[in-house]
Amino acid sequence: MSSPAALPSEGLPGLDPRFSRLVAVPGRGADEGMTRTWHILDTGPELARLGVSPRGTVLAVHGNPTWSYLWRSIVARSFAAAEAGEPAWRVVAVDQLDMGFSERTDVARPLAQRVADLAALTDTLGLTGPVVTLGHDWGGVISLGWAIDHPELLAGVTLLNTAVHHPEGVPIPAPLRLAGARGVLAVSTVQTTAFLDTTLALASPALTPEVKAAFRAPYGTAERRRAIGGFVADIPVDARHESFAELQRIADGVSRLTVPALMLWGPRDPIFSDRYLDDLVERMPQADVHRFEGAGHLIAEDRDYATAVLTWLAEPQDEEPPAEGTEAAWTPLWERLDARRTDDATAVIEMGAAGVVRRVSWRQLDDRVRTLAAGLTALGVRRGDRVSLLVPPGPTLTAIIYACLRIGAVVVVADAGLGLKGLTRAVRGAWPDVVIGELPGLTAARVLGWPGLRISVPTLPAVTARALGIRHSLADVTRVGAAADLPSGPGPDDPAAILFTSGSTGPAKGVAYTHRQLSALRDILAAHFDVSPGTGLVTGFAPFALLGPALGTLSVTPDMDVSAPRTLTASAVATAVRASQARIVFLSPAAILNVVATADALTADDRAALAGVETFLSTGAPISEALLTAAARVMPNATAHTPYGMTECLLVTDITLDGIRAATEAPDAGVCVGTPIGANRIRISALDTDGRATGDPAETPGVLGEILVSASHLKDHYDRLWLTDREASRQTPDDDARWHRTGDVGHLDDGGRLWVEGRVPHVLVTADGPLAPVGPEQQVERVHGVRRAAVVGVGPHGLRQAVAVIETTPAAAGPGLAAPELAARIRAATDTPLVAVLAVPALPTDIRHNSKIDRTRLSGWAERVLSGERPTAP
Repeated sequence: MSSPAALPSEGLPGLDPRFSRLVAVPGRGADEGMTRTWHILDTGPELARLGVSPRGTVLAVHGNPTWSYLWRSIVARSFAAAEAGEPAWRVVAVDQLDMGFSERTDVARPLAQRVADLAALTDTLGLTGPVVTLGHDWGGVISLGWAIDHPELLAGVTLLNTAVHHPEGVPIPAPLRLAGARGVLAVSTVQTTAFLDTTLALASPALTPEVKAAFRAPYGTAERRRAIGGFVADIPVDARHESFAELQRIADGVSRLTVPALMLWGPRDPIFSDRYLDDLVERMPQADVHRFEGAGHLIAEDRDYATAVLTWLAEPQDEEPPAEGTEAAWTPLWERLDARRTDDATAVIEMGAAGVVRRVSWRQLDDRVRTLAAGLTALGVRRGDRVSLLVPPGPTLTAIIYACLRIGAVVVVADAGLGLKGLTRAVRGAWPDVVIGELPGLTAARVLGWPGLRISVPTLPAVTARALGIRHSLADVTRVGAAADLPSGPGPDDPAAILFTSGSTGPAKGVAYTHRQLSALRDILAAHFDVSPGTGLVTGFAPFALLGPALGTLSVTPDMDVSAPRTLTASAVATAVRASQARIVFLSPAAILNVVATADALTADDRAALAGVETFLSTGAPISEALLTAAARVMPNATAHTPYGMTECLLVTDITLDGIRAATEAPDAGVCVGTPIGANRIRISALDTDGRATGDPAETPGVLGEILVSASHLKDHYDRLWLTDREASRQTPDDDARWHRTGDVGHLDDGGRLWVEGRVPHVLVTADGPLAPVGPEQQVERVHGVRRAAVVGVGPHGLRQAVAVIETTPAAAGPGLAAPELAARIRAATDTPLVAVLAVPALPTDIRHNSKIDRTRLSGWAERVLSGERPTAP
């Protein structure tokens, strides 16, 4: 039954009635010879009344079962920007026919018809370029259909969760499969509000009752919901469906689009998962992409998409990145492995349990790398394909990584220390084409639905392999590779790796590196620490375990659980050194704690082996002078270093133990991490009174602010985190170099040394201004009986009060107020007023470093305890 179009009732939250209008449109296709009336939100007439000429038009198309109300935020924000004198964009947000408050036509509207409908509307409106499309759900497909049909008007495309292609042989998402089932379709989508209610329930946080009512407003009866069922029925499951050909036409056309694109994605979407994002990225590699962790299908309700879109529109879209080819000559990461391919000396040693030692020569390693590279290519792995590696450090992982690098595949490495939940989020976020792993990782991949062709390291029984969806074993890859040719290698600026951060300061981020940047890391490491073929490395820190072949020197992985570095013992380090005669030892802070704690078990032979170590490095997080001194006693002839860096730039500054001791006499607060290595550079962006890093980056001594770094080995970008990338490069020096905002806060001293004082989000904005936590924490930690401390804030922003949360020696029996005598000594030791001193058995830290304290979590916990809640573990 048909019914006329209407205007929405006034009072719907967030919807300004000034922008609602009805438009009569001559029909096309099934509507030829008829006129259809649309309801749209259109800021154009109001912009004209302001006398504002817009830069262009954003054409926003909703999906199923929403309506133009979905776009109320960008409608309001864009108009407010125009009123404020900022660059103006007209927004036209449509109610598709039979949807929202547009006319109910009682005519079937398959995909091709809906694309034609939209074209008829824009012709009637007389839209001229530039036009940027904005679509969500099935509206994303329709907006892309319009986009490929109007190249003369199109300036860009923006998308929220949608899809243009579904892989053959893969079932459509379960919610759609259920809703579209025979006997269920009409009941769930038309006769009842079940489909609509389920969609609205996907928002996170939950929508208010008023907003839910607004979304339901056009769909009060079964007759007005008929198109909801029609949209579900129009999903082309296979080539027999009438909309299949049109969807294929759109998918093919999208692959030919060269205009700028922006994709904003909610990964917690049971309908349009990251599988569809990955497909869109392959079709539009020029797209800027941002995945909002925790957001779902209704991303327009979950996150501030409007600001993101308007920010993107305001930026130049045709700028070329700085040319990297002008930098120093590039040598591939595997160049030194090539140079030693006929060498029978040992390249890699793996120390196993019960004294088992595995040695691999340079010749064997090179043969293995080449065979695996050729085999992966023969099995279909191509340049740019992502390969997720769930293999512990050792010769096998080393060979696989170098094989992937040789063929230009992008290695995806996520630390097992992220835990199963974090690892799942990382793997799904990267959406690998291939997963190579041991049995535990592949079992998790199967159970948790991780993507990618699966290759097992061991050869598994056929029944097990089928159950886990494993297509090949590493033995299969080797067998195929023995008879295959090695393809040409990648270029210096091709993507090489995605390394995930520790997740200690939020969801782990994928950090993307090019081949040039990885080679630059190798070169700065070799130069600064004088690594030569005869040096040898013992690496209890996974990222550096893989650089041995690149450096042309022997590398050794000691006996430890690499997912828990704190399991490394002093005896295991000594055994590794003795087996290799290595002169450099790399350890993480978590590993150092246990190495020092287990030093009493060292034998005379162990101590003799460790006395041969010349250089010792603690990498991953700053450690105290006391702990570094204790570690130096284990390796008495080694120069102890603690470089400062992060996953985004692994080596930035360096300081020795002697340098740390000299810094103790300085009046500066924080941890001194030394001076920049090589040609690296540091700048500080000063904090304003609100605790934001807004100052122009400078080298002025004594200024507290966010630390900015620049280096040849600095990461290329964050993977599928466009907004994070943009923030990390905000207000950086305009000198054609690549810069990164670290999120760390600190200052430079008169000697150019960098002092780290915490993280920007952990700065307490008090009535007296910003207060960084590390300085006060150091003062507290000097008090006898305090093992470790965190200073966090409670109270409103701008009036934060400091609270010390401590670990004691001996450990507290449970969380609560610290003993009065200890609290008094702590208050006397610091010049920061403390409103409370709380004691806990253990501070919450990340697994990988065991030193990065979760101050945000502690702050919320302290607020609850001080408000009267029963103390529990933070």
